[in-house]
Amino acid sequence: MFPSWLHIVSLLSLAVAAGCALAIAADVFPHPQRMAIMNIVWPVTALFGGVVILWAYFRYGRLATLAAAKHADEEGEDMPGKIETPFPVIVGKGALHCGAGCMIGDIIAEGLAFFVPAIAIIFGYQTIFSEKMYAVWVLDFIFAFGLGIVFQYFAIVPMRGLGVREGIYEALKADTLSLICWQIGMYGAMFVAQTIFKAHFGRVSEADMPEFWFAMQLAMIAGFVTSYPVNWWLIRSGIKEKM
Repeated sequence: MFPSWLHIVSLLSLAVAAGCALAIAADVFPHPQRMAIMNIVWPVTALFGGVVILWAYFRYGRLATLAAAKHADEEGEDMPGKIETPFPVIVGKGALHCGAGCMIGDIIAEGLAFFVPAIAIIFGYQTIFSEKMYAVWVLDFIFAFGLGIVFQYFAIVPMRGLGVREGIYEALKADTLSLICWQIGMYGAMFVAQTIFKAHFGRVSEADMPEFWFAMQLAMIAGFVTSYPVNWWLIRSGIKEKM
């Protein structure tokens, strides 16, 4: 059994993050982003980034609204999001763009594996992997990678005016390495968390427990850290668009 203090901490962390995500979603609705996909990215990443993402959205995300872009265009000025956002923050937004797809993919994959246990067996549990966690990670990666590329596609295509084939190619080029680095950090952190849980509390956490999703929040932060350097390079080199 997990101790009550960990259960309470997990619930509080999840509640705060959910509140931040709802606050952003409520503000995005009347103030949509210039880049439509960011309307999803900001609230989704608040599910693990909590108050930090809430602050970043109101400090920098609000500079990149559709209304701000329209006003700047009418005045013949550069968009505020381009001239008032420091490059390190731009890189962070690029990493979060990748992380949003990973977050949604992981929620879907973990939910499917929990409610349909046979899925873990299909992906290698008891044949390739002795631990169910590793088999679910395969499914996690498939969903995270697919959604990440879709998110990148809808960022690049409108900005560059690309066709479908070119858009898919550019999305793969821009986000594949970032996604891999994010998942490495996430998997590593979840492995450490589950190992600690098992060593100290006699069991691993499952997808129906707040402790699992609290660990996932920390793992997503680890994914952000491991993907940040490669996003710096991708954006600086022009392979990935500034968000």
